[in-house]
Amino acid sequence: MELSRQVVTLATQTPERAWLGEVSAVALQQSLADLDRAYRNYFRNLQRVKAARARGDKAKLRVRKPRFKSRHHEQAVRFTLNSRFRVLPDGRLSLPKVGRLKVRWSRSLPAAPSSVTITLDRAGRYHASFVVEAVEAPLAPAETAVGIDLGLTSFATLSDGRKVDNPRWLRQRERALRRSQRNMSRKRKGSRNRDKARLRAARLHTRVADARRDFHHQLSTNVIGEHQTVCVETLNVAGLGRSRFAKSIPTAVSAGASGAATAWTTKEAWYRPARSRVMVTEDGAEGRLRDQRTFRRPTFGSDRRPSGSTLKRLFRVNLTAWL
Repeated sequence: MELSRQVVTLATQTPERAWLGEVSAVALQQSLADLDRAYRNYFRNLQRVKAARARGDKAKLRVRKPRFKSRHHEQAVRFTLNSRFRVLPDGRLSLPKVGRLKVRWSRSLPAAPSSVTITLDRAGRYHASFVVEAVEAPLAPAETAVGIDLGLTSFATLSDGRKVDNPRWLRQRERALRRSQRNMSRKRKGSRNRDKARLRAARLHTRVADARRDFHHQLSTNVIGEHQTVCVETLNVAGLGRSRFAKSIPTAVSAGASGAATAWTTKEAWYRPARSRVMVTEDGAEGRLRDQRTFRRPTFGSDRRPSGSTLKRLFRVNLTAWL
């Protein structure tokens, strides 16, 4: 409470921080709670690293020290029920000290939201993410299994003979991106024209990212719906990036394969919640079992997602199978 009084209540009374009074107090309290959680995670991870190094083991700091937030570029603010945000009958979103906003809904809310997070990306787009309670709907068990080989010419080759073409979203917009970035480089840094040119280049990049993400979700939904077991390989992207395919590898494999793998893992946790076994074979081939791990997949609702560490841990092996 004392920290909240110092950095929120008393700070708004100073000329340097008077602009904090223009926003809802709930948003400031949520930001303070996020800062507290970030420092707890940082010191907990730092203690783990120090204990491991004292034993002579190698350990890497996975959680960095929190940094100061900027008032420019990417932003995020969260409103809870205490802030009295409302979804109006006409489809607008009412936020405290902001007003009524027009919303382009991607889908209808299945239940009353408990909080909403407003984010601003580098392309100047605002997004509203709602936390709601939803009932899980697992898919019916399937009898088939499939293995997926990721590549460059074909984005994915399935073990049943099906090939998925690589859309090459970045290559399609490469000329427009090159022209936009050259135009931005001619603008003086710090000028309004430079900021306008940066937004134009950022919008092109977001179109590539959105198209790639939509492709991953459509492909992962199709694969998860048809097969009970999915085997996906992982690649040494850093090593492949030093080859003559340095430009195609990060586009198709790093952004493409990791995005598809994340979508497959998340949807497996949603639609097929069951005990799973991760199996690793030598060089991804059928042969001697080199490592075998058993874990219980957690249950995720619409307001919870697998953490980044969980996804990295799942895809650190050569061949991963979900049963």
